[in-house]
Amino acid sequence: MIAAKGYGALSKDSHIAPLEFNRRAIEPSDVLIDIMYCGICHSDIHTARGEWGPAIYPVVPGHEIVGKVIQVGSAVTRFKVGDIAGVGVFVDSCRTCSPCKKGLEQYCEGGMVPTYNGYYKDKVTPTYGGYSNCYVIDEQYTLRIPQQHNLAGVAPLLCAGITTYSPLKYAGVGKGHKVAVLGLGGLGHMAVKFAASFGAEVTMLSTSPSKEADAKRLGAHHFALSTDPAQMKALKGQFDFILNTVAAAHDINQFLDLLTLEGKMILVGIPPEHSAYSAAKLISKRRTIMGSMIGGIAETQEMLDYCAAHDIFSDIELISVHDINQAYERVIKSDVKYRFVIDMTTL
Repeated sequence: MIAAKGYGALSKDSHIAPLEFNRRAIEPSDVLIDIMYCGICHSDIHTARGEWGPAIYPVVPGHEIVGKVIQVGSAVTRFKVGDIAGVGVFVDSCRTCSPCKKGLEQYCEGGMVPTYNGYYKDKVTPTYGGYSNCYVIDEQYTLRIPQQHNLAGVAPLLCAGITTYSPLKYAGVGKGHKVAVLGLGGLGHMAVKFAASFGAEVTMLSTSPSKEADAKRLGAHHFALSTDPAQMKALKGQFDFILNTVAAAHDINQFLDLLTLEGKMILVGIPPEHSAYSAAKLISKRRTIMGSMIGGIAETQEMLDYCAAHDIFSDIELISVHDINQAYERVIKSDVKYRFVIDMTTL
């Protein structure tokens, strides 16, 4: 076992606080990563506070991890000591089911092994996340980080980045398409960057007029207030795709009207309540509602390489590890542009 230290929650009611724990021993195919940066995802908060069901305490959150390889197992061929590597939302899968064989490990039929709040395939050893000094991971599930600068801005790409890149690529978004992004937060700001870089005409739909300037700075060509009936009426039937990042309760039907014939609404946010939709709005224009969850290892690597080639990073606020609890409260209030990243050298 490897002695580790980090920050985590001891119960659903506790603050994120310093703690010590053990990582699993390094096996021949593993790499040991000295963590430099770790992003804060809203799912970290939900999990630590037991809002998505009983958690496995202690919980050490964090699945947007960037660091330096400091040790490799005897069978490792893809990484060497000194390489910059990343860890995303999962660290293993069954490897044998149909989705895994297709490079869609995020949909593993046996259940992917989450980076934290889960168990390795032995069903005994718990996984702990990136709010810590190190991580042990099989090289097959480790990402190569091609960027040589702004590594803090790379960290959120491992979740917020791939969550938006994957469905846009799958849907075939490109030049000539009109894309609306619903919600300008950690996911939405990456969606705007990717859609614009793919050559689409991008419109930001938001409830906050104060976000217009930022949306256009990020690459949006247009901005519309979703609370303004006149603006929504003017956009009826205009969009080939709507990427819906909203995780709060909202009526998706008003946005279905904005889709073209055969338009697609892509869901990446999970509202707390079940969404009701109008079958008539879908049937009358052969529209589609589809969902998407992160990406497989190969696609995540593709996304990282694409971002390096096009100088795309997440917009972040870099914080000390001692400020995690304050950051959590600000995330809940949507008071962040657009992702907190922890400087793990402050541990």
